[in-house]
Amino acid sequence: MVGMSGPYVVRASVSLPEAELMWRFSRSSGPGGQHVNTSDSQVELRFDLARTEALPEVWKARALERLAGRLVDGVVAVRASEHRSQWRNRETAAVRLAALLAEATAPPPKQRRPTRIPRGINERRLREKKQRSQTKRGRDGRDWG
Repeated sequence: MVGMSGPYVVRASVSLPEAELMWRFSRSSGPGGQHVNTSDSQVELRFDLARTEALPEVWKARALERLAGRLVDGVVAVRASEHRSQWRNRETAAVRLAALLAEATAPPPKQRRPTRIPRGINERRLREKKQRSQTKRGRDGRDWG
């Protein structure tokens, strides 16, 4: 592939090797016109996540766990058909796959340390609630003689 803008970087120095990407092309659905029945512009990009050597083991395990619902036999697939040109759809699919893997391999967020709500804030909240309650009770039409 000459001119492809790869290699597609997942994160840091890790990128997707071109040899492990499986491309499939088909006709896009939707309205057409001239040229529509002859061009295979929809792109499906498949990447064998279970057998790849490109990702560190920790990342791979994390991605396999997080993408479990999307995997078919350890292979993750991404489709792109929004552009009329197959070339642009290839670019879109590859970028989408890299982004998906970057998100799936990201380290888990730090645990939140629970903090106590300051007493002043809680008291102010209760005072404002009571005030609001009084305002609404004052709207009651009982005393309107």
